[in-house]
Amino acid sequence: MLRRELLTRSGLALAAGAMGSSAGWLDAAAQDNRLEGADGLDWPAIRAQFALSDEFIHMSAMLLSSHPRPVRRAIEEHRRGMDADPLTYVFENNRRLQEDARAAAGQYFGVDASDVALTDSTTMGVALVYNGLRLTEDQEILSTEQDYYVTHESIRLAGQRTGAKIRRISLYDRIDGISEGQIVDRVMQAITPSTRVLALTWVHSSTGLKLPLRAVTQAVGRLNAGRDEDARVLVCVDGVHGFGIEDVVLADLGCDFFMAGCHKWLFGPRGTGIVAGTQRAWASLLPTIPSFIDSGNWRAWSSGTEPEGPTTASRMSPGGYKAFEHLWALPKAFEFHQRIGKARVDERTHELAAQLKAGLRTIPQITVHTPQSEKLSAGIVSFDVEGISPGAVVHRLRERRIIASVAPYAVPHARLTPSIQNTPAEIDTALREIRALVS
Repeated sequence: MLRRELLTRSGLALAAGAMGSSAGWLDAAAQDNRLEGADGLDWPAIRAQFALSDEFIHMSAMLLSSHPRPVRRAIEEHRRGMDADPLTYVFENNRRLQEDARAAAGQYFGVDASDVALTDSTTMGVALVYNGLRLTEDQEILSTEQDYYVTHESIRLAGQRTGAKIRRISLYDRIDGISEGQIVDRVMQAITPSTRVLALTWVHSSTGLKLPLRAVTQAVGRLNAGRDEDARVLVCVDGVHGFGIEDVVLADLGCDFFMAGCHKWLFGPRGTGIVAGTQRAWASLLPTIPSFIDSGNWRAWSSGTEPEGPTTASRMSPGGYKAFEHLWALPKAFEFHQRIGKARVDERTHELAAQLKAGLRTIPQITVHTPQSEKLSAGIVSFDVEGISPGAVVHRLRERRIIASVAPYAVPHARLTPSIQNTPAEIDTALREIRALVS
C-alpha cells in the first residue's frame, strides 16, 4: 500500500517522460558496447575498455581499479534514471537489480545467488562475518601474523564481544623456499580442540604469497569429520586479491566464507563487495546490520515477532540507502570477466606477474618477496630495493610515471601489481626504470 501510494504521488507519467528523454543516449551506449564477443578480442582491445590516462603505467589495481566501459555505462544509465526521478527509479528497480547482482556473483563464483550477501567492501564483509559468529568463551579464533589489519582488528573485536580467545601463528620463518606442504602443516599443527574459526587471507597484500587454500580446507575437512556440528572449524577467507584473477569457484577453495571487494582485480563499481558462503556456514552467524532485501525480516518486524529460520545471505546483506547506481552496475563487472574468459584473465595476469618477478630477480640490488611459483602467488609483486625505503621507491617510480604502492605493514615493501589493464611492454618499461633507480 505504501509503495503504491508513493509511486502514485511521485508521478509515473513524469518518470516515463524523463526516461524517454534519455532513450537516445541509452541506445547509443548499447550500440557502442564493443565487448560483444569479447572472448575474441585481443589484449589491446580489452585495454581500450578502460579510460586510464596514458601518462602513467598503472600497476595498482590491487588498491582501486578503473571501471571498464560496460561498468561505466551501466553506472551512468542508472544515475540518469535516478536523477530524473529518484523515488520511482529506486522502487521500480532496486530489489530486482540487487538480486541480479547476487545472481551474477553466484554464477561467476559457482554458488547459488541465495548464498551471496552484498556488501560495500572487503572490510565490511570481513567485519560482518567475524562480528556475527556465534562463539563461546571456551572457543578460539585462530589467525596468522601475516594477515592484514582488517582481519586482526575484526577478530579482536569479536573476541571482546564473545569472550572467545584470539591466537595467531606465523605461517613461515622465511618466505624464500616456502612450500604448500609447509603452510598446511603449520596451520594444522596449530588447530586445537577449542579452535572454532580459522581466519585466513588467500593472497597476502604484504608479500603477495597465495595460500594453498584447497589443501588447507581439505585437511580441515578431514579434521571436521570427527567433530560435532557446533565445534566444526569454520574456514573464513579474505579473498580479495585472488578474486578477479584466479579461475576458480568457491567449491574449488573449500572454505565456509569468502569475503571480497569487487572494486579491485574484478574492476567492479567502487564501493561494492560480496560474501559467499555455504548454507551450513550462514546458519552459524547472527546479522549485524538490518537487511532491506530479506522479506522475512520485514514480515517479522511488521508483526512484532522475531525472524524465523536460520540466518541466510539475504539476512546478512546490509540494508540502508547506498550508491545504488554502483551496486546495480555490479553484474557488468562479472559479465566483463566472463566475456573475456576467466581462464584468459587468470593466464594473462600470471604471465605479466611472472615476467615482472623474473626481471626483478635479475637485478642484484632487488629482493623479491613474492614466490615465483604460480601456485603460491597471483598478481601482487612485492620487493625491496637495497638502500632505498619502500616509500621512496614508490615516490621515485611515480616521478618516472609508474604507479606503485607500499604495503602498510610493520615491515613494508614496495609493490607493483600488474593486471589485464597492462601489457608486457609496460612490464619491460617498469623494469628498465627500476634498474635506473639502482644504477
